[in-house]
Amino acid sequence: SENENHFYRILMQSPFAFAILKGKEMVVSIANESIIDVWGKGNDVEGKTLFQVLPEIVSQGFPELLSEVFNTGIPFNSSEKLVFLKRNDRIEETYFNFVYQAFREKDETISGIVIIANEVTTQAMINRAIAVSEKKFRSMADLMPAKVSYGYLDGKTTYLNEKWLKYTGLTIDDLKQNGWENIIYPDDLIQVKINWQKALATEEGFEMELRILNQIGQYNWHFCKVEWVKDDTGDLKHWICVNTEIQNQKTHTEALEKTAITRNFELQQANESIAQKNIEVEESKGKLMSEYSRSLIEASLDPLITISTNGIIMDTNEAMVAITDVKRENLAGTNFDHYFTVPEDAKEICRLVFANGFVVDYPLTVKDGKLTDVLFNGSLFKDNSGKVLGAVLVARDISKQRKIEKELTEAKIFAELATSLAEDERRKAVAAALISDDAVKSKQQFLSNMSHEIRTPMNAIIGFTKVVLKTELTTKQKEYLTAIKFSGDALIVLINDILDLAKVDAGKMTFEQSPFKLASSLSAILHLFDTKIKEKNLGLIHEYDDKIPAVLLGDPARLHQIILNLISNSVKFTSKGTITVKVRMLKEDAEKVTVEFSVGDTGIGIAADKLERVFENFQQATSITSRLYGGTGLGLAIVKHLVEAQGGSITVRSIIDEGTTFSFILYFKKTNAEVPVDVEIMELDRELKDIKVLVVEDMALNQLLMKTLLDDFGFARDIVSNGRLAIEKMKNTIYDIVLMDLQMPEMNGFETTEYIRNTMQSAIPIIALTADVTTVDLEKCKAAGMNDYLAKPVDERLLYSKIVSLTKKPEIIVIEESETKNLGDKKIVKYINLQHLNQRTKSNPVLMMEMIDLYLKQTPPLIRLMKKSFEEKDWLSLQSSVHKMIPSFAIMGLSPDYELMAQKVHEFAAIKLQDDGIHKLITELEFFLHQSCMEFEEEYTNMKNTVNGK
Repeated sequence: SENENHFYRILMQSPFAFAILKGKEMVVSIANESIIDVWGKGNDVEGKTLFQVLPEIVSQGFPELLSEVFNTGIPFNSSEKLVFLKRNDRIEETYFNFVYQAFREKDETISGIVIIANEVTTQAMINRAIAVSEKKFRSMADLMPAKVSYGYLDGKTTYLNEKWLKYTGLTIDDLKQNGWENIIYPDDLIQVKINWQKALATEEGFEMELRILNQIGQYNWHFCKVEWVKDDTGDLKHWICVNTEIQNQKTHTEALEKTAITRNFELQQANESIAQKNIEVEESKGKLMSEYSRSLIEASLDPLITISTNGIIMDTNEAMVAITDVKRENLAGTNFDHYFTVPEDAKEICRLVFANGFVVDYPLTVKDGKLTDVLFNGSLFKDNSGKVLGAVLVARDISKQRKIEKELTEAKIFAELATSLAEDERRKAVAAALISDDAVKSKQQFLSNMSHEIRTPMNAIIGFTKVVLKTELTTKQKEYLTAIKFSGDALIVLINDILDLAKVDAGKMTFEQSPFKLASSLSAILHLFDTKIKEKNLGLIHEYDDKIPAVLLGDPARLHQIILNLISNSVKFTSKGTITVKVRMLKEDAEKVTVEFSVGDTGIGIAADKLERVFENFQQATSITSRLYGGTGLGLAIVKHLVEAQGGSITVRSIIDEGTTFSFILYFKKTNAEVPVDVEIMELDRELKDIKVLVVEDMALNQLLMKTLLDDFGFARDIVSNGRLAIEKMKNTIYDIVLMDLQMPEMNGFETTEYIRNTMQSAIPIIALTADVTTVDLEKCKAAGMNDYLAKPVDERLLYSKIVSLTKKPEIIVIEESETKNLGDKKIVKYINLQHLNQRTKSNPVLMMEMIDLYLKQTPPLIRLMKKSFEEKDWLSLQSSVHKMIPSFAIMGLSPDYELMAQKVHEFAAIKLQDDGIHKLITELEFFLHQSCMEFEEEYTNMKNTVNGK
């Protein structure tokens, strides 16, 4: 009915968390604000099942628990630790006592479940549960054990709860017909009417004691509380009356006092106990909560104690009885501090709660068999006049938390220890890595120095041998000089093998991915052995699978090196018979092909027990092989590394005196790209005489050799012994090209090249003359700004070709700025080349402008971030900024030398290595990027004018 619905809405104002679930489906019929706070959900919960509102409780056994309450009608209490969001957006972690009780209809059938939740760790909730005002008590009327009635202003009753029916035996119809006159004691009825009229006039409720007739004819004392219910306009609409029977208190007060005296307590304690009992009687009169509060207190799983102002236990619940193992009647009247391991601390709780009005999370240990750790929360309770009657203390068992804290502390200690050990191991690993890196660097430096020391005299020996062989010689002289050249070439092979092995060991061996024609490459390699094979009167069988695509993507130089080594071995160890080279395709798919290469011979063969060792460093089949046939024993080791580093595999089959076959398998990507035409070694052109060369070389013998070669080419030349002298020469003389030795006194080749590029701003082609072809110096050559390099001993035809190529078709575009007065004839480096963008965009100017515009927008911020990150040693940010700019080099067709610089900076930043080299790289990279931006801006403007028809 409307009245009952309004009554339920009044109950919604309760300070306790309260909800009604209807049906077996547990549909939320009513839920007040307090329980919505506990659930941490929005207000739109009514009409949903509890498990839709709180899906997380399904896995915790709640469906079965609530079904049992619904089916049996037996209530269930539980204590839960919840994390929920308060209405002021504050997240709290709190313990709650939950009561799940069957909801019954008038015919006693169970139609749902009532949920009541009490926040036991917040003492304010405990106080409200014990001392809640009569107005708040109305929200619990249908659940209270008290007698509740409800009606209109004319005094007529429209609702009685089950307690009234059981007490009087009267129905609501009886009361409507006869009123209350027949069941209220006559003297008390007169006072009821007086109070009723006064309450109507003042619009305030009233309370009184009166005697009410029960169904067996006895008048028992009750405490009556009447409150008005107003409508939305503020007018009186209904009344609610709550009656609590106080007959026992009336008849047993003296008996309680005598019982307290017989307990042989001190007079003061006896008086306080009697006073406390009287207070309890008054509270039962004034607050109508004694019975319901007791049910809530007993439902709590946490020990709850009320103490007097001098620390005497007045009352407690079953949880306190359980934890102390002392009966309730024996606890009452004893000192609170008697039940804890440190009585002084327990006394301190009493002092604090009465001094401050509350106490929060005070730790104590209960003297039970387990020495249970608890946290006490408490606050005062007072009578209607504000007089302090005592304090309520609630203990929360934290034994499990303490155990967890201990375990966490131990785990933290172990974790810190493990972290410390891991950090020590990391430091050791870093130290070992640094030592290993230093060892590799030392090894590389040693090989570089040794290569230079050996190649420098070999350069002169072989070079002058070639020069002398061109002169008029006797037969004997030519024979001797040919032997000298042969020995020199053998030494160069030895040096190359050692350096290749060093590159493999240092992990510096790199592989290109460029288009090449496999059939042409193989034919060129076999052509190199024509003379040797004919000299030994051997046959050559060449089988090539025509199904192999014409153009493949791979590293032709490394493939040449592998096949050259294998064919060279076969020719060396075969005195009669044939050399067989086969190439066949094993597998092909849309992206790649698998190719098997085999090189077989009919030579001396290898013993079966030696086959596994032929690929090891410095290993040969027998101890006399080296003396009979020569070689270092490194060729096959290098071949194995080169094959496996590209993802391939190599095998060998051999029979003594019958021959040996080496087979290896490699994978090549398929491509539609065109194979670039290799620059052929040019023949000497005696008419080409307009080239002027500056040679920077400190060794007198090499100076003489270069003088001889350049004179033979017909080129003008100047020769100096170090970089400082070279710079002085370049200030006064214009040269077309510089041949730069790397290791020189005063100013070496790297320093000289950096000065020419950065300080002099010269783009003159520079060829490095290096006796070291390890990766270290070659990368340094590129980083310093050198255009190319030549390994010593210098091949004169290759030297001639590189000089002509670089002076007639320079890699760096040069623009003559003759119109600029300050520059005169000075050459200016141009850092961009639009040829790549033209190809990429198919000469579409609009698309080119879009790509240039994006480059100009992204690059300057990355430059600033790179500089700032390096200055602040923010390695992660430095690594990120350089990583973002690297792809733009290939996209915009910029010099790969500067892309290599950027990759080096990225590597330095990744290992957080602060080195002089990184500062230099960043400076050069910054300069290059600024220059490229300036040139792209100019090109963009020109394109824009062209597109707009200007």
